[in-house]
Amino acid sequence: MDFTFTEEQQAATEAAKAVFAKVAPDAVPSPALTAGAVADDFDRDLWRTLAHADLLSLLTAPEYGGAGLDPIALCLVLREAGRVLARVPLLECVAASHLLQHHAPEAVRAELLPRIGRGELVITTASAGRTGHDAAPLAVTARRDGEGWLLDGVQTAVPWAYGADRVLLPAHTPDGRTVLALAPLTAPGLTRHEQISTTGERHAELRLTSVRLDTPDVLTAPGAAEALQQLLTCGTCALALGLGEAVLAMTADYTGKREQFGFPLATFQAVAMQTADRFIDLRAMAATLWQAAWRIGTGAAGALPPEGDVAVAKIWASDGIRRTVQTAQHLHGGFGADTDYPLHRYHAWAKALELSLGPAAAHEEALGDLLAAHPLREEG
Repeated sequence: MDFTFTEEQQAATEAAKAVFAKVAPDAVPSPALTAGAVADDFDRDLWRTLAHADLLSLLTAPEYGGAGLDPIALCLVLREAGRVLARVPLLECVAASHLLQHHAPEAVRAELLPRIGRGELVITTASAGRTGHDAAPLAVTARRDGEGWLLDGVQTAVPWAYGADRVLLPAHTPDGRTVLALAPLTAPGLTRHEQISTTGERHAELRLTSVRLDTPDVLTAPGAAEALQQLLTCGTCALALGLGEAVLAMTADYTGKREQFGFPLATFQAVAMQTADRFIDLRAMAATLWQAAWRIGTGAAGALPPEGDVAVAKIWASDGIRRTVQTAQHLHGGFGADTDYPLHRYHAWAKALELSLGPAAAHEEALGDLLAAHPLREEG
């Protein structure tokens, strides 16, 4: 079988490398290390550059001005974004546009998708919450009211909520369905309350009181919320992969130059073994990520539903990125904690990505439930 990426996917990767090559990963201080500091809203200049490079419309169909590519292409671009800790809602906005393209009415698609691709409209997304047995029910409700919908409840930890124009968030209906509501962040009845993430970026708790939306702004198609969650999870794994690759390269460079007892650290067997283990982690993260992105992009049949592949990818991403940054900190010694050196920023982002959309343990529970519901048959 041919596992190489297509020419279009490789072209998207090269475009992303050219854009992110100019981004400094430690340009913004973490408020955890600088008293009273809060990172500004996302990098608008970078956002315009991404729009100019057609990277905001990767998954959008050509008739709406996009490239019509698949989740693998998005994950390839996100891997490059993760290498430099790019402060842009690339994953959230592209994922939202992908769901709108597949489930919104034609009038909504024709109005919003070209504007998203040009960088004129920014949409962030809210997660459906943790995965696993301890997952809490959705805290936002949606009920029909005449010709539209009314939303009530609280959605916590919404990224980029102070820079985006709209938010796509899951809500549950009185009859037990889950819908996706596209709400303006300035809508009457919606208020934002600042939260600071592990990375130092501004998140928001959204409180909704009788927020009225028109019928076309609520996606009611079965499986839409699950599809959004799967795409966000794959994208998070891609960000973790890029971050881990950057951290391992940083560690290899440092241990190759730092000397102890007259020899570079990299020549010590214990150091070489630790970095080799982390290389294996990253290879496993990559293999499971591409499998999951391929499954959700093609809907190809497998022993388990696509969410099984997504769970495996997130398990590897969460555990692998944690081990990678821990090894990097250990091998850097006290130098790794120096705020003039970018490793502390990578460590903070790694912890956020590890826990985002559920840690490894939660996805192990979900995978166990899938295996119980779809027992694998033995060959022969």
